[in-house]
Amino acid sequence: MPVDWDKARTLAYEAGRAAAGPGQAVALREADGRTLAEPLVARTDLPAFPTASIDGWAVRGSAPWRPVGRVLAGNTPPPLTQDGTCVEIATGAMVPDGAEALVRVEESARDAEGRVSGTPRPQPEWRLPGEEARRGEELLPAGTPVDPAVLGMAATCGHDTISVRPQPRAALLVFGDELLTSGPPGGGRVRDSLSPLVPAWLRRHGASVDPAAVQGPVRDTLEAHVDAIRQGLAVADVVCTTGGTMHGPVDHLHPALSSLGAEYVVNTVAVRPGFPMLLARVAGPDGRPRFLAGLPGNPQSAVIALVSLVAPLLAGLHGRELPVLPRVELTAPVPGRGAYTHLALAALDADGRRATPLGHAGSAMLRGLARAHGFVVVRPDRQAAAGELVSFLPLPLAPGERIA
Repeated sequence: MPVDWDKARTLAYEAGRAAAGPGQAVALREADGRTLAEPLVARTDLPAFPTASIDGWAVRGSAPWRPVGRVLAGNTPPPLTQDGTCVEIATGAMVPDGAEALVRVEESARDAEGRVSGTPRPQPEWRLPGEEARRGEELLPAGTPVDPAVLGMAATCGHDTISVRPQPRAALLVFGDELLTSGPPGGGRVRDSLSPLVPAWLRRHGASVDPAAVQGPVRDTLEAHVDAIRQGLAVADVVCTTGGTMHGPVDHLHPALSSLGAEYVVNTVAVRPGFPMLLARVAGPDGRPRFLAGLPGNPQSAVIALVSLVAPLLAGLHGRELPVLPRVELTAPVPGRGAYTHLALAALDADGRRATPLGHAGSAMLRGLARAHGFVVVRPDRQAAAGELVSFLPLPLAPGERIA
């Protein structure tokens, strides 16, 4: 019996989370896009010393002040020990011991003898040690995705490396003797659209995909399927296949999984489009679990299987939380699909709050998908009316891309 779509997402995520690899220390320059395996902890107070937030003068005692030196960022200044003295100070420089206030350069004046006068502002104009964080304080928890801001935070508090989860490796096997790898379709054969499509979205979901790990078309024989899957499992944590998920005369995926001793995590999901799809667990050459995601051969159905099963699996392998689906307002009604969850292609407005269903949404079509931001989710035995708030399953955006 097909598994409920929400339950299938959860099962895929839990399988990935249980198989997530141990943390590994990597240099900051290599950590972008990974996930913290351990909390990020401050190695020192932040800031580590009192730091000037202006260009001006560090003064002691009452005005006027006699300059006795200059402090630039990166230097350790001697203390100010005499009243009526000051040092010129630059933004980011260490405030000397004994300084009582800072005076902004634009709010100061110098007399004929070079002495400085001015009025300090009521609030101190330097950052105190520990103002942002204390040594040993947890700044970010394990499971936090690493982005440029996290990298900057890690560097600021003294880290040269951070502990992150391994990046899942993915492979793609395209099944089907009817597929062409170049040129226009014709003569009973169709163009393979999934070899360029699936790896790109796998990468957007955080997997690494070596071009050599994309193979196909794989011949429609059981032996060829088993050999190709074994090769994929040798180089990848997640092997995606396209086509062959039914039980027709040239659908060899299920027999291949049986011969490999695979265990189903999910075997068919109650979702339309996207039926049938599957996720299986297979022992890898090193004994660690690997996964095979069987995506349907129709392009839009393959994408729905990818975002329904593979995306949650990768989130688990990364050690991240399963993303909570946002809610959007429908601009038009969306029909239900009986006992199945309906994932309907939709485009979002500029603020991402309203979704408009799209046409050209057939299982074999890509025209609507190319304009979509994701899918509105209509649960089983329901239909959604215009103005209704529904869950939205987003497609991963390209780096730097925004909804428009």
